[in-house]
This record gives sequence, structure tokens and C-alpha cells, in this order.
Amino acid sequence: MLAAATLGFAVTFWAWALISPLGPLFRTTGTLGTLTESDVALLVAVPVVVGSLGRIIVGGLTDRYGGRIMFPIISGVTILPVLFIAFFALDSYALLLVGGFVLGIAGTSFAVGVPFVNARFPPEKRGLAIGIFGAGMGGTAISALTTVKLTEALGAKSPFLITAAVPAVYAVGSWLILRDAPGRVVPTTSLASRISANSKLAITRQACLLYAVAFGGYVAFSVYLPAYLKTAHELTPASAANRMAGFVLIAVLMRPIGGWLADKFGAIPVLATGFAIVVVGAGISAGAPPLHGIGTIAFPAMAAALGSGSGATFALIAKVTEPSRVGGVTGLVGAAGGLGGFVPPLVMGYVYGRTDSYAIGLWMLSVTAAPALVLTVTVVRRTVQGQETH
Repeated sequence: MLAAATLGFAVTFWAWALISPLGPLFRTTGTLGTLTESDVALLVAVPVVVGSLGRIIVGGLTDRYGGRIMFPIISGVTILPVLFIAFFALDSYALLLVGGFVLGIAGTSFAVGVPFVNARFPPEKRGLAIGIFGAGMGGTAISALTTVKLTEALGAKSPFLITAAVPAVYAVGSWLILRDAPGRVVPTTSLASRISANSKLAITRQACLLYAVAFGGYVAFSVYLPAYLKTAHELTPASAANRMAGFVLIAVLMRPIGGWLADKFGAIPVLATGFAIVVVGAGISAGAPPLHGIGTIAFPAMAAALGSGSGATFALIAKVTEPSRVGGVTGLVGAAGGLGGFVPPLVMGYVYGRTDSYAIGLWMLSVTAAPALVLTVTVVRRTVQGQETH
């Protein structure tokens, strides 16, 4: 069940990230007209914000109906915007925004998988299990590695047609294979009341802030790194996409490791270490160091820190949240993480358009990670200790 859920997460995230690698290509080829840096940032950010906000509803629905029903539904719905973009939107900026908006639904699968996986493992193994599931975010790496190459080799429609076929196969397969955990507690109250109640939990608010920085930082880099590398370091679109895929791969591999470390040593030390690395790494990167020097160290280090921090955040949630509420809490926290990734690309595009520099945006990431570090070792630590005393 863990493997099947992880595959579903990877497949839908592959689709969710289709537009990002094409952003620099659209500017270069001019197929959508003359685009500014902010235009590209908006284009790649729209699926992120829709996928993020949609998790709030999808997480609550998963608590109610289970992953066996929700995974096939999300996978099936994902096919529609992918085909719409392929056949109607590749030469229109406005239609591409519309397609990207609906494509955001693919990003809600995260809020399906976490409660589905969480219910199948004992508390002492949930951090690792959810971390392994979270590695499905590597679907964005598949998109980064293949989208530009397929476009250049087989035509603009090819990556979308291939990506439409894979979720279709998964939707059928998951309907036949997936089974919810025995003894799953089904909530009886309304979706709205559950969302309201979950939002009032201390762990929800705290994890939202932590995940907004950890996963938000990861999303921001994964969607905007190709544009940044192409502009700031004059790389080709394909080379920039390959480096972005490397960043994603490190973050993906570190996510289950972060969950495992949280199971073994506690989530607080893992989160604190990760945020400290981001503070330093983003500060170094703000100076635009050469990629063959310290810049090569800074970005992979931040990828590892953000990936492990994302895994540790959900190990923390699994530890202090009732299983029947994990979906709802995951939806809210996942939304915060996605929104945390929505804002930085827009800020980076806006700032660069007026200063020809990415330094301010990177300094903002460094400054944002510092309060997250303080919050982790103070308020969040007390929440965990209070839970342990009960």
C-alpha cells in the first residue's frame, strides 16, 4: 500500500510540475508572445497555489472517504487539464493560465496519501513511512528531466500526451489495488466543522509555519530554479532543468531520511538543523557565487535541509495528532507549504524585474528561516513535550 500510494503521489506531481520547466523555453521561443520575468513566475506559480489550497478540502474528504476512493479520483481528474493544455493552450498565455489553474488539482494528492499511509503504520514507524511516501514529490524531477527534452525532440504536445496516459493507468490500477487500513475511524461531522476544529489545534498552526518554510522553500526552488539559473548564470534551458532535477533529487532522498531521523532522535533536532543550514545557505547564495565553487555546495545543502525538514514536519504531525484527524491537519499544513512556495517565485520575479538581482529574494529566504529555527526550539518543542506528558 505504501508503494502504491508513493507511486500515485509521484505520478500526480509529475503532471503538477509540467509547466515549470517550460517557463524559460516560452520566453526564448516567443510562442506565447513577449513574456516578462513576472509573467513566467505567475505561469509556474498558479498550479502551486491551487494545488495547495485544494489540499484543505481533499485532506478532509480523505478522512471521510479514504485513500482508496480519493487516489483514483484525483488521478483521473488530473488527465483533463493535461490534455486541455496539449490541444488548446500551448500558444495562448491566457489559456495556459486556465489549464495551469485546473492542473493544480494534481497537487492535492499529497493530502490523500499522508492519512492513507499514516493509518497503516505504528507510531514509531510513521515518520519513516510518511517520509518514503513524501519522496513521491520526486515526480517533479521526472518532469524536469523529460519535459524540455521531449518538447525539443518530439514536439510541444508530446510531454503532455505521455503524462496524460500515466495517470490514466494509475487511476485504474489504484482502484483495483488500494485498500484502506482495517479499523479506519471515519469522522461523522461535516467537512466544514472538521476543517474549523483542525485549524484550532496548536500543532496545526505550528506545523503550518514550519512547512511553509521547509516545503515552501523546496517548491519555490523546484519551480523557479530553471529561470534563476538561466538568467543569473546564463545556463541553457536543458542544463538549468538538469541542475534543478539534481536539487529535487537530493531533497526527495532526504525526505524519508528526515522522517527516519525524526523517529529515532525526535523531529525538533532535525528541523532545527535544517533551518540553520537554510539560513546560512541562502545567505551565501545571495552573493551569487560561481556554480563551480561554493555555489555548488550551498544549493545541494539547502536541498538536503529542506527535504529532511519536510519529512520531519509530518513525523511531528503523526506523533501528536489523532489518526482520524491526520488527513484534515495534513490538508491545512500541506496548503501552507504549497502557499509558501507560491509567494517566493512571484517576489523573485518582481524584484529581479526592478533590480536585475536575485540577492534580495535569497536574503528574504535566509531571514525567514531564522524565525522558523527559533520557533522550532521554543514553542514547538513545548508542544511536543506537552503531548509526551499526556
